[in-house]
Amino acid sequence: MQINRRRALALLGLGAAAPTAAQAAARYVGEVAFKHGVASGDPLADRVILWTRITPADPTAGEIAYTWTLNPIDRRAGGAKSGQGVTGPDRDWTVKVDVAGLDAARAYSFEFKANGATSPMGRTATLPKGPTKDVVLAVASCSLYPNGYFNAYEAIAKLPRVDAVLHLGDYIYEYGGAGTYGMDSAVAAERPHDPPREILSLADYRVRHAQYKSDPQLQAAHARAPWIVVWDDHETANDSYSTGAQNHQPQTEGDWNERKARAIKAYYEWMPIREPADGGAAINRSFSFGDLMSLFMLETRLTARDQQLRYDRDLPEGADQAAVDAFRVKLTDPGRKMMGQVQEAWLAEGLKRSAAAGQVWQVLGNEVLMANIPVASLKTAFGEARTAEILAKESESARKRLGQIERLAALDLPYGLDMWDGYPADRERVYDAIKASGGHAIVLAGDSHAFWANELHDKGARRVAVEFGTTGVTSPGGGDTVKSFSLGDLYAQSAKEVVFCDQAAKGFVLLTLSREEAKAELMAVSTIVSRTFETRVLKTFRVKPEAAGVSALIEA
Repeated sequence: MQINRRRALALLGLGAAAPTAAQAAARYVGEVAFKHGVASGDPLADRVILWTRITPADPTAGEIAYTWTLNPIDRRAGGAKSGQGVTGPDRDWTVKVDVAGLDAARAYSFEFKANGATSPMGRTATLPKGPTKDVVLAVASCSLYPNGYFNAYEAIAKLPRVDAVLHLGDYIYEYGGAGTYGMDSAVAAERPHDPPREILSLADYRVRHAQYKSDPQLQAAHARAPWIVVWDDHETANDSYSTGAQNHQPQTEGDWNERKARAIKAYYEWMPIREPADGGAAINRSFSFGDLMSLFMLETRLTARDQQLRYDRDLPEGADQAAVDAFRVKLTDPGRKMMGQVQEAWLAEGLKRSAAAGQVWQVLGNEVLMANIPVASLKTAFGEARTAEILAKESESARKRLGQIERLAALDLPYGLDMWDGYPADRERVYDAIKASGGHAIVLAGDSHAFWANELHDKGARRVAVEFGTTGVTSPGGGDTVKSFSLGDLYAQSAKEVVFCDQAAKGFVLLTLSREEAKAELMAVSTIVSRTFETRVLKTFRVKPEAAGVSALIEA
């Protein structure tokens, strides 16, 4: 998106030069509403992004003028900010203000006004500087609108304390229409995707973002605290990589780079993120929480990722040993990358700087699982007789899935080729950067629709970090398909790095960091098909900083 000086000033909330009479007359002054709530994001010690969307009653409206105010919640003298700007159809009437000159570690309320309408009030806060006792983060991912109610977002909104919400991707999904992903849910009839087709155009992506942000539970979570977000694949298309996606067919859906650009434009319009100066896809960025931790948000989809290997394409059923050996050579190719050299160097330098500054924790906000998770064998875990009983009880689709799992387990191959397991050489480079920093690393992951607590080891079997994977807000996991036994228990039993896994629960991770330890509470909601629900702590794990990295996970 090209941004001229006038537009840049408007987006920063600084206003533009006084408009001419003709310009003022062209502005829309009719009825408007704030139908999509408010949000804030990318907090720093002295600034934060404020966001809203102004919906004109007339869909052909032009530019709309707005004002915003931000006030300290503590009511101490000083610190209030206000401003004005203009938005319009060129950015779908969304508003993004980067408010600077704020006090560190201070909470604020904010709201917008336009044409006589006032937005809901939001709450935000800046990051701390200097000595910091603790930090509380909610970690979420994978919210499939038709598949259930966003009860996990409501649970986040009701937390007694949350300093920031990290969203690790799949904030929206691109599917749509009868029979598509999530449309077999008990509540799908009242929550079908809009538009009712796979989204391709800029208008499609905008409408889909608008639908998700119309949800009151999601609005409540956005209004509760600042968000720090990255995209995963479904913000563009399933299993995306730098030059394509599994769910993109150039013959019928056009040029991938053009689709990607449309999706990114809509994402920047609708999300409370500080955009890269060039408007590109390099949204890797870091956040410093006083002397306690640094957070590094990684971009592993659109800037550098090589195409995923696929078992159905690269190692079809019936492949001989030569084909298996060739597959392993491809898999372990040192040139295969998730992030690329520029981002790898940025991460390595940031990790070193954080540890050298005395920050206790280095947290990686990362989209997909980093642990080494081989495909688990039912026969090895349960024996032939029990496996036969399990298969007899399962549906045809589940039996087919389990049969594929057994074939790959016999070959000792990875569980997920779209995860870091599909890029093991690049993962080792990340581990090298963590070790070189001398810090204490925690990896956060989404994407898998399951809870995970993992201990990460380099190829020399040295523990390098721990990983907490958050389940989906609503997206279905393996436990929604396989019913006769616990897939999570199978992986915890079979994979050396997996301490705990739950493939059925929905919810989020609540991560509390102090100088002495990091505590991860796996927060599960009781249902996603009723608006009446309960939230419980499914499991709690602790990890402590050690002289050479981090401790083993300690179950509370």
